[in-house]
Amino acid sequence: MLVGQANAGCHVQLLRVLGWQVDDTDQLQPHVAAGTPCQRETLEAAHEHAELQLWIPRDYDAQQREQLARDVLQQPASLCAFGFKLGDAARRATQRLQDNPGYRFSALQLGWIGFGPGGARSQGWQRFRSFGRGYAPADGNARALETFYSGKVRSECGVGRQVAQLATLRELFGDAAFDAAFSPSELSIGTFLTLHDTDSILLGRSAGDFFADGKAVRTAALGRQAFMGVPGFISHVFDRQYLDDIHNQAENFIITDLSDAAAQALADHGGLAYYDARNREIWELSREMPGSGWRRFERLLHERDAQLRAGLPAGQREVLARIDGLLADPVYRELMIYVHPKGVRPLGYHVARLLDRNPRTPFSIELTLHNLHTTIYQRWINSHLMACSAEKKTNP
Repeated sequence: MLVGQANAGCHVQLLRVLGWQVDDTDQLQPHVAAGTPCQRETLEAAHEHAELQLWIPRDYDAQQREQLARDVLQQPASLCAFGFKLGDAARRATQRLQDNPGYRFSALQLGWIGFGPGGARSQGWQRFRSFGRGYAPADGNARALETFYSGKVRSECGVGRQVAQLATLRELFGDAAFDAAFSPSELSIGTFLTLHDTDSILLGRSAGDFFADGKAVRTAALGRQAFMGVPGFISHVFDRQYLDDIHNQAENFIITDLSDAAAQALADHGGLAYYDARNREIWELSREMPGSGWRRFERLLHERDAQLRAGLPAGQREVLARIDGLLADPVYRELMIYVHPKGVRPLGYHVARLLDRNPRTPFSIELTLHNLHTTIYQRWINSHLMACSAEKKTNP
């Protein structure tokens, strides 16, 4: 018999919100069928594999049920279930960001962030550092993030990553809880160095415990849902003297999705270091294809422009076929990342694009520090428990 939602305590209810299926059992001991939900595409797929299931002894009292649920909430499978919600939130957030034509890119010399003629206050932000290096919400967290969904504002891609991370939290918590769960200073945006000296939930004093996995070794071993919403960057390998376009020396991103095949490839290869080597190989091959033209490699490799391909000399067509073979790896085709102002595109698009912008250096891929599975998860739990407790007091 299904445990009645109305009669369940807040921790049991929260398990259901996460996607756990909770039932009573006549057995004397609880049974947890956690499975490997991180490897599944959807919560429904996890359920089809009989995962995320909990049976609670029928004779457990309310306190025992709550303690069991509290323990299960801290199990790895619950973090995987949280990954489904993170992925949905990241996809909603980045879709809204890329759908706003008023959110534009700015070069660094113009300031990291610009709010236009009306200024920051008119769009819900207040400045605490000069030259666009630091802002915090001034009149409600959700209202401040709405500026990037529908207002006119500009930033470089590092701030774009911060905005995508915070917008993901807005979608994850919902507007009311987003306003209540975070102080304005915790949602500061600006240069990465600035954030370290603030209460930033991303990188500052409120961040708590970080998960450090630059080459995604542990993340790849966990499975696809462990990648959802995770931030990272693509950066030049050679020194700055080899850069031709300083504004494209790096691309900051958050991961919005990846396929089963891409997740399996990352697991098989032990993370991202393998793809740094492939990037180097692609770059070396590109050096054997001299030529000119705006977005040449982007058109050749990503758009697969038939006319441009057909016009290549025979020798270059052979080299192109080798690059095509490398880029056929599902990680290049089916690992989706959001980069401001390019929106959500596969990793391979950025590899091709950077061959045009900075052809004298290969690029590497790295995940950056994040607290999605530590501090953010606990904040999300606490937010739901507080809301549940308040509702039970109102409607006992």
